[in-house]
Amino acid sequence: MLEQRFDDGKIESIEEFQPPERLYEGLIARVQKYHPSDDITMIEKAYNIAREAHKDQLRKSGEPYIIHPLCVSIILADLELDKETIAAGLLHDVVEDTILTKDEIDEEFGSDVALLVDGVTKLQSLQLPADYKDKTAEQLEMQAENLRKMFLAMAKDIRVILIKLADRLHNMRTLTHMPPEKQHRIAQETLDIYSPIAGRLGISKIKVELDDLSLKYLKPEIYKDLKEKVSEKKEEREAYVEKIAKDVEAAIAEAGIKGEVNGRVKHFFSIYKKMHNQGKTLDQIYDLFAVRIIVESVKDCYAALGIIHEMYKPIPGRFKDYIAMPKVNMYQSLHTTLIGPNGAPFEIQIRTYDMHRAAEYGIAAHWKYKEASDGKKIETQEEEKLVWLRQILEWQRDMSDNREFMNLLKSDLNLFSEDVYCFTPHGEVKNLQNGSTPIDFAYSVHSAIGNKMIGAKVNGKLVPIDYVIQNGDRIEILTSQNSKGPSRDWLAIAKSTSTKNKINQWFRSQQKEENVNHGKELIADYCKTKGIELSDITKAEYINIIVHKYGFHDWDAVLAAVGLGALKEGGIVNKLCELYEKDHKKDLTDEEVIAAANISNAPARINGSGNAIIVKGVHDVAVRFSRCCNPVPGDDIVGFVTRGRGVSIHRRDCVNVAEMTMEDKSRLIEARWENDGIIGSEKYTADIKIFANDRRGLLADVSRVLTENNISILSLNTRTSKQGLATMDTSFQVSSREELVTVIDKIRQIDSVIDIERSTG
Repeated sequence: MLEQRFDDGKIESIEEFQPPERLYEGLIARVQKYHPSDDITMIEKAYNIAREAHKDQLRKSGEPYIIHPLCVSIILADLELDKETIAAGLLHDVVEDTILTKDEIDEEFGSDVALLVDGVTKLQSLQLPADYKDKTAEQLEMQAENLRKMFLAMAKDIRVILIKLADRLHNMRTLTHMPPEKQHRIAQETLDIYSPIAGRLGISKIKVELDDLSLKYLKPEIYKDLKEKVSEKKEEREAYVEKIAKDVEAAIAEAGIKGEVNGRVKHFFSIYKKMHNQGKTLDQIYDLFAVRIIVESVKDCYAALGIIHEMYKPIPGRFKDYIAMPKVNMYQSLHTTLIGPNGAPFEIQIRTYDMHRAAEYGIAAHWKYKEASDGKKIETQEEEKLVWLRQILEWQRDMSDNREFMNLLKSDLNLFSEDVYCFTPHGEVKNLQNGSTPIDFAYSVHSAIGNKMIGAKVNGKLVPIDYVIQNGDRIEILTSQNSKGPSRDWLAIAKSTSTKNKINQWFRSQQKEENVNHGKELIADYCKTKGIELSDITKAEYINIIVHKYGFHDWDAVLAAVGLGALKEGGIVNKLCELYEKDHKKDLTDEEVIAAANISNAPARINGSGNAIIVKGVHDVAVRFSRCCNPVPGDDIVGFVTRGRGVSIHRRDCVNVAEMTMEDKSRLIEARWENDGIIGSEKYTADIKIFANDRRGLLADVSRVLTENNISILSLNTRTSKQGLATMDTSFQVSSREELVTVIDKIRQIDSVIDIERSTG
């Protein structure tokens, strides 16, 4: 009866030590156990294609790469997912790592599998810095943007994240082959993001293992200590729990209740979490083992509970009814802590078979197969489990600030938070985050209640709005139509991320009209300064394109963003001008544009630059640097006469210049630096791309060269392919081309650097 989940302390699956052929046989055997169809053609084809695509690739462990997608698919089969998901699991790395394309997968397996593979491929770039305290603003933006993509992918098809979770679980099982710093980063990422998502989706089968593996690499000493101390009296504890399990099984059988009883060791992270939350040592945590009773009906659950409470003395305050009040991920069970025969506490969980299945598989149960009378599959809807996902998507729509979204999400995914249950005056149960206040309660009922709240009563007595709600409290919210709305102070009092978001929404809506008007003024003033006719560029067809481009609902939302400072009025006006000019090309010929300039060799200075540019044939016309190739003093340059925006300066080797049409090339004019070759104090932006063989310390070496040469770094982004090729895109400031060449030469001397290219458009 006793489930020995950690009998030797090892969590790694034995699957890694089997050859691919044996793993494939195991995969098919698992699928055929639960799938109503004997047709495994799709899975067989996916395996053959994946095996061929990865035939020359090895994992860090030295094993054939095909073992990874096979093990991922076995995890998916253990969740009893459909054949499309199993096939996508086998193929999930082929688009990123091989020459196969999404279209080819679509042609071979259909759009369902292609969309799943494409969705997982797009999530492969999710990277979180190892140390959250040291993240730059740019890393925060990138992290939040990647998470936004993940949740959008989940919304399109939840199976995408199920494959990603299986992928992460197998990578965690084999993490021992990675260098220590990478182990720490991946484990932290798993604990912060993937494990909580598995928990939110109710998949304890995956969450439990992800938690324990993360603990193993993040806190190896604690993990080792836990393993050793839990094992010290292992036989004694197992015999003790085995006896309780047998006694309980006999008692419920005597009462005519059909079911099964299992004893199990609590997983390590659960023990660590209890020590962390309660500030206790392992010696002070007694209930290291739990007994689980699985019965046929809810009625039997409560009947079994009565029998258990007659057999053993329950500890007051340690009973939780998650059947009447399910967790947010729809987990249901009765939990009670009792005093055992020798005086040591132990926990018992009581649930039905359906509840147990839901707890193990969570949202994955949505794709379990059932046979209908006509032989077709039936898919049961479990919309309640997606309430959390819908809430995340609402946040995405409401928030333009990635960092705010990231902070709310991290708070919502907090592993160490507990739930608290309270009641409305009418007896409706509310499930809130531990530490919630009446403000959180009010907004959980409805945003309108929160916005009109002026006070609260708990159990019939007035309380301050920062009162911390306790289990069983009955909350009554006092409202007034004369309320002026929430206070900004509430943001510091509220606990729930959802509550804070709703409060911020209220402030945004109140400020929107003011921001819209301010945005209108900024755009009108900008047009007036630049001599642009506002009515020409604000036609409905141009406005609609801008609204769609920036992802807003309407033009007022764009104006509000400009008024708030989230968008620059110059950027919006320039985009509108481009659209207008595109429709009015015939209004002005190339000859007319160039002929409009007076012949002069007067230098034109750009943004106060000390090294002015002399443009042949142009006087009193705005001159600006092109952002596509970023010229620096000493570069061979050329001018391009634009319509309505003066002359843009390009390097002669700029791709955009080389690819110009004959019509556009007629608009090119001679340009040169006023003090060519003389280094001034002005700084200019330069972009280069570095190709290198990936190794530890490469990024530090590149940064050191730039720092030692007093180079101001604007950005430095790195990505590494599966084949170990690192590509670095860096942007920094130099005084001249000579200084740039010197820096590039020094970077070339760094070990592992293969080549360096300068951006040419």
